[in-house]
Amino acid sequence: MSESEQRFGEFVVIRKHAHGHVAELVLDRPKAMNAVSSEMARSIRAACDALAADREVRVGVVSSSSERAFCVGADLKERNSFSDADLAQQRPTARGAYTGVLELPMPTVAAVHGFALGGGFELALSCDVIVADDTAVVGLPEVSVGVIPGGGGTQLLPRRVGAARAAELVFTARRVEAAEARELGLIDVLAADARTEALALAARMAANSPVGLRNAKKAMRLGHGLDLRAGLEVEDAAWWATAFSGDRAEGVAAFNEKRKPVWPGR
Repeated sequence: MSESEQRFGEFVVIRKHAHGHVAELVLDRPKAMNAVSSEMARSIRAACDALAADREVRVGVVSSSSERAFCVGADLKERNSFSDADLAQQRPTARGAYTGVLELPMPTVAAVHGFALGGGFELALSCDVIVADDTAVVGLPEVSVGVIPGGGGTQLLPRRVGAARAAELVFTARRVEAAEARELGLIDVLAADARTEALALAARMAANSPVGLRNAKKAMRLGHGLDLRAGLEVEDAAWWATAFSGDRAEGVAAFNEKRKPVWPGR
């Protein structure tokens, strides 16, 4: 049961759940298996901007209303009508959708059911944790149609599975089914129902300090790839931003009083 819904354009919904501080960003273009058109890209970015500004949201889940696909990537029918000038003009719009998800300040969980290909898998890669069910088929097939993964895939996939494994997957353009995807680390959790498990995982995360969650994510994102000393400086800055918050005071008090914390979120 949902607490509230807000629609962004025709193809994206934010659903805030009554059971906790969890918001679901639902890709809702099922007839096109959530192929990302220019209109849908703008809606994803607008929805992400709204989520980022909502301090009540502690964890986000990116899911799909389609029974067949999480997202099959760029809308190639739309792209086929583009001139070179149109494609160049549309690039910031497309990129904005992926960076919108990637830059969400709270932890995010992707719930992958069915196909997550090209830009669809890049949307999942932009999340912190990927949950999938056994219908999932993932991959970055862009080189097979004369482009490259341009929604973060060339950078996010190597960080997830290593350079050589990412090279094999990108250069062959192959699709990977759920069991192998879990084995290779392309997904993190294989569940009977991806959305149910993703929402349950998000609820467990959302029980924790919202200040702590956001600052821990920031430290991990900014520190990744730095040398250890520089990474520890990033961590130290995040510690200072958290240690004197109301959440820290409430966490200590709740522990000492043997009760669940009531996080002020500041």
